Amino acid sequence: MARTPGRDGPCLYISQTTINSGILSMARRPLSISSDSWLVNLCGEYSPHIRRIMLLQLFRFAASLQEAGIHVCRVGLVIVLVWIGCLKLVAYEAVGIVPFVANSPVMSFFYHYPAPIYKVRMNKEGELKPANVAWHQANHTYTFAAGLGGIIVLIGAMIALYPILPGVSALGSFLCFGMSLVTLSFLLTTPETWVPALGDAQHGFPYLSGAGRLVLKDAIMMGAGLATMAQAARKFLARRAEPNAVLTAAFSL
Repeated sequence: MARTPGRDGPCLYISQTTINSGILSMARRPLSISSDSWLVNLCGEYSPHIRRIMLLQLFRFAASLQEAGIHVCRVGLVIVLVWIGCLKLVAYEAVGIVPFVANSPVMSFFYHYPAPIYKVRMNKEGELKPANVAWHQANHTYTFAAGLGGIIVLIGAMIALYPILPGVSALGSFLCFGMSLVTLSFLLTTPETWVPALGDAQHGFPYLSGAGRLVLKDAIMMGAGLATMAQAARKFLARRAEPNAVLTAAFSL
């Protein structure tokens, strides 16, 4: 241990040799640092040059995580799609999507009753009203939700096939992108996505309700769908190119 000139408290110094075997060994190019004049003070007195090198290493490490990040996005998509898809078989989740479907100009035909009749038939999560259950059965609420859930689970399963069938995975990611785009359209068609005018000055656009905030998160799903689709498509094309390269090399002999 040594003391820093002009300051109190113990400080530890590391020589050039130790630096090169540790942090600086990760540098892309060798550094010309004098073994006598360049020291790192672990009390916080790093030289500006050393701090820049450490920052560059952090950015290089971050840049190397791009592929890993896309894989994490893929795993997240699979978990969300399979989980949410399975929940569509449960009554409360089936009822929860009624406002979105009933108000959508391209999906409302799946229901028997037009909007906004559903507003007086909405059960709260965990609530059971037999009369409302019967109404939703007649409205085809549960039937539609089960079919939608099956499609969502199928998309998640397709994305999960990336290691063995990247082409199928790319198609699944594309379907996820399209599904997220449709979900985002609910911000334009569903009144429940915005805070209602009940006396507070903050209502309507841009004040998203709980349902609106949930829908908006599909923008992330849409981006993840695109990123994973591109990666899976690259892998699919690379696999197709390998046999062609072998045949070309064989005929060139």
